[in-house]
Amino acid sequence: MSILVTRPHPDNEATADNLRARGHVVLLAPVLKFEPVAFHDEGEAGYGAVIVTSANAIRAVAPQLRDLGLLELPLFAVGEHTASAALDAGFGEVIVAGGDAAALRDKVVQSARDKVLKKKSTLLYLAGADLSRDLGGELGAEGFNVVTQTTYRMAPVKHLPHEVCEGFAAHGVEAVLHYSRRSARAFLDAARDEGVEISALAIPQCCLSETVAGVLRDAGASQVLVAATPDENALFDTLERALRTRLA
Repeated sequence: MSILVTRPHPDNEATADNLRARGHVVLLAPVLKFEPVAFHDEGEAGYGAVIVTSANAIRAVAPQLRDLGLLELPLFAVGEHTASAALDAGFGEVIVAGGDAAALRDKVVQSARDKVLKKKSTLLYLAGADLSRDLGGELGAEGFNVVTQTTYRMAPVKHLPHEVCEGFAAHGVEAVLHYSRRSARAFLDAARDEGVEISALAIPQCCLSETVAGVLRDAGASQVLVAATPDENALFDTLERALRTRLA
């Protein structure tokens, strides 16, 4: 029996390694494909900090960061995984939020209250093409000037790997891990196109957040579990709980 990971490459490889270390057999079906977007910062604004909600935003512009003079700025990262990517890219000061965009907003606002960041600072938001919430607008309402630059997009992958379809047909998939709302939707579309939607939705769907879980519930999944906190260790704990319940 296998655990299906729908996370895009290359993050899915690290997830697979962690699952294998826990004794699981893993199938990979990256349902979104990372595509960088050309980044041209022609603004004259002097940025006070960088904010990032995905490691992919950093990967997309990593070769340009030094020339753009961004590595000297403090960077606010949505969570530990994104923070790690920022440190690897060369940022020296990385402030880590609690794992979602709301926590990132609150971390930036608190930094201004603590006078770590100037209240009227201009923030550079390195973002994806599809945003789940208007973080720039929310920070704008708090008095910040936010410049949002799209650095990447995630394109849906329309087909599941052959071995994944075979796994569903043979009832050999124990659970599916979902990391974002967009990837959950892309997974459902691909499963429907492959004719395995019923089998796919009949097993536990382990989700990083309630936002992700809502997509699976709306599609008719009956076993939707949500991580206690929006991080991978909590998601793995949710997976273990789901598997114990199935065996009980």
